[in-house]
Amino acid sequence: MNLISVVSPLTGEKLHDIQAFSADEVKHAFQLGRVVQPSWAKSVQHRALVAKKLAAILAKEQDAMMDQLQAETGKSRSHAFEEVAGALGAISYYAKVAPKLMRRKRVKAGVPVMLTAFVEPAPVGVVGIITPWNYPLALTMMDVLPALMAGNAVVQKADNQTAKTVAFARGLAIKAGVPEAIWQVVQGEANEVGNAVTDNADYVAFTGSTPTGRIVAERAAKRLIGYSLELGGKNPMIVLPGANLEQAAEIALGSAFGNAGQLCVSIERLYVPNKVIAEFATILKRRIESMTVGSSDTFSHDVGSLTSKAQMDRVSGFVDRAIAEGAKVLTGAKRLENLGPNFYAPTVLTAVPKTAEIMTKEVFGPVIALVGYDSLDEAVELSNATEFGLNASVVGDRSKALEIASRLMAGSVNINEGYRASMASMAAPMGGMKQSGNGRRSGPHGLLRFTETRTIGVANKLPIGLPTRAKEYKVMAPLMTKLTKWI
Repeated sequence: MNLISVVSPLTGEKLHDIQAFSADEVKHAFQLGRVVQPSWAKSVQHRALVAKKLAAILAKEQDAMMDQLQAETGKSRSHAFEEVAGALGAISYYAKVAPKLMRRKRVKAGVPVMLTAFVEPAPVGVVGIITPWNYPLALTMMDVLPALMAGNAVVQKADNQTAKTVAFARGLAIKAGVPEAIWQVVQGEANEVGNAVTDNADYVAFTGSTPTGRIVAERAAKRLIGYSLELGGKNPMIVLPGANLEQAAEIALGSAFGNAGQLCVSIERLYVPNKVIAEFATILKRRIESMTVGSSDTFSHDVGSLTSKAQMDRVSGFVDRAIAEGAKVLTGAKRLENLGPNFYAPTVLTAVPKTAEIMTKEVFGPVIALVGYDSLDEAVELSNATEFGLNASVVGDRSKALEIASRLMAGSVNINEGYRASMASMAAPMGGMKQSGNGRRSGPHGLLRFTETRTIGVANKLPIGLPTRAKEYKVMAPLMTKLTKWI
């Protein structure tokens, strides 16, 4: 058995070893899933009851799950709690709506009285789901759970860093009544295992970077299978003229530094009116420097650790290059090595050149670029000037913010919040425009994407049926023409 060593983000020492799967082992997992899936698909009511039981079990195991999340990701207790809450929200939502969504529905038939028509969703079979390391529990439940509720089997590729968290979640699901072969988890070398998942799935859901998402889409398209992608972002926040600057600053830091900025929907670009930007910068600096950085099993730190050395190198590299390009440091921009190997100070950069790399590429860390604007038209133009379109935020007067929100090219827009208002709304779809993805998670579509639509047409038993011979058409054609006009 090939093993992979997983390193603690908090200490830099080895946490544990995990099994590395081969492409053949991934293929076997899909074969096993196809054997058991038809039985699992028989009763959506049973599946919903299992999900309700899973929610109850996870709630009881909340503290142990938060411990596991922190050990593998380094996030603060607060953000570990948010993740558990998000997972519970997803489970509870789909447990409630799955029976209705999977129900056969009658639709208007082409020939009234003579015909009846129904549509029903059918599970695709075995779904491949590829989840990242930043939210291993929440994103698992937002993708795996609805795929299961739709009647599919699932083979999930967990990121190596957080495979134990996913295994913990799967163990709770098995305890709740999910058959072991219905939800299988694999991990290992990214290209081999990830490609094997895409190459064997009946549908694939991927969360990760835009470059990797393109590879998943290409491989899925060659096989003519469906796919959904939640990819990168370069998310803007616009502070409106007249907004309360103290409140805006607090919203900004919560929106940019949640999970140490390692969140696809976190704010990285902050646009503030030039008339107040100096005052706002002072307020923002004061508030950020009052934040506590660290990790413990209590709610005592505002920001946790980055999850790996690779993340530390990525974030610090972006900041160092921005400074070399002319950006100024308002606060942060330093490693906090006294706390551990991967702690990085919450950072704000000002005077960032428009052409700087950090204005167009996703940092995925606790870094804000603070930029001034003269008019709201300029602020909207700057916000939309990116290949990404995942999330955006507007802070200030609600009615004006709603007006601005409709002009932003983003799959979700939050008003007087950074990302939680939309992300926590499980009944609302979540996904990206432009290069930020394809398809949506959450909401009804978050489940229905894992289905195919089946249409059932019924010829009703009547004295007169649909014509099959020419002489019958001769009699029926005038009547059918009149009926069509009447309809």
